[in-house]
Amino acid sequence: MGISENLSILFCMFFFMENISATETCPTKTCGNSSIRFPFHLQGQQPQNCGFPGFGLTCTNQSNTALNLPNSGTFFVRNINYGMQQIQMYDPDNCLPRRILNFNLSGSPFLVPHYENFTFLNCPSDFARSRFTSIDCLSNSTITVLATTLKSLADSINTSCSYKTTLPVPVSLLVLQEDGFSSDLSQDLQLYWNTPDCEDCETQGGTCGFADSMNQVIGCFFSSDQGNLSYSDDTTLHVLRIISISVAIPIISCALAFILFICYVGRRHGGGAITRHSSSPNAILPQPGRVATGLGQSTIESYAKLVLGESKRLPGPNGITCPICLSDYCTKETIRCIPECKHCFHAECIDEWLRNSGTCPVCRNSPASSPSTHNQHIV
Repeated sequence: MGISENLSILFCMFFFMENISATETCPTKTCGNSSIRFPFHLQGQQPQNCGFPGFGLTCTNQSNTALNLPNSGTFFVRNINYGMQQIQMYDPDNCLPRRILNFNLSGSPFLVPHYENFTFLNCPSDFARSRFTSIDCLSNSTITVLATTLKSLADSINTSCSYKTTLPVPVSLLVLQEDGFSSDLSQDLQLYWNTPDCEDCETQGGTCGFADSMNQVIGCFFSSDQGNLSYSDDTTLHVLRIISISVAIPIISCALAFILFICYVGRRHGGGAITRHSSSPNAILPQPGRVATGLGQSTIESYAKLVLGESKRLPGPNGITCPICLSDYCTKETIRCIPECKHCFHAECIDEWLRNSGTCPVCRNSPASSPSTHNQHIV
């Protein structure tokens, strides 16, 4: 094996190990009461490959963890449940209903567990405040804003209140109105994510992270005190690098040498190679070491050829796969059939076979010549 091949293998091995060691630079961070780890990462405090795209967080000067949704603005994070893949958020200005009126999750990896249709109404303050739960941050001294899921209620008070809008509101569970009629929608906003899927890893006590950040391949990492491999252990990493390189290079070298030897032997004894090759060990190939007792080209050409049509039907006891190269027959391929036994093959496969062996590859009968048929038939 040449120097360039050795260098390529070394580069690949080091690249793979560096991807693993990237987890060393991604320890858990904290912001206020929030613990930040994969798939989230703190922007400006952790490398971008410490988190999954779309999961970037910031930590404010007041130690509030903030998440910016591309089309809905910034929310503060109250809690992250990594095992259930849920995040609980609230409005920094304490008026979540105002944010809900224009809520849009497009462009983010997060989803809403449940939507509930709410009708928003503008009502006179003296009419509504004593009878219903109002949304104070949207109301003023003369107008009280109500939100209800009950269409019958909205219709019944429509003469006293004006219709504002009806829209689906993201809620974690079916909302139970505080007084049975309306809600102030003061609950936190709860979202979840499906990608990356780390639930199984978290359940087993591991920590998710990138095994390959370039291809976004996710791995599950365990600490050494659990008796499993720890990717944050410098000594283990160093030993892993040495073992991997020491084992991989001899194995790959031997494999390449074996392949070259097989090719060399095949060229000496095979007298050429069949055009089609199959990776399957069950492919029928002429046995090396036998004295060639093949047929002449004129005899081979006397066997009928046909071109497969759309139906790909073959005469005789034949399937959809060439017994020599084990490749399925395709439309417009040329097939040659042995006249006595009716076994068919790719023309280039059986021609090469018969030049080296005078028997049918399937039944081992010795075919005889037949009247020349040069016209190709469509099946």
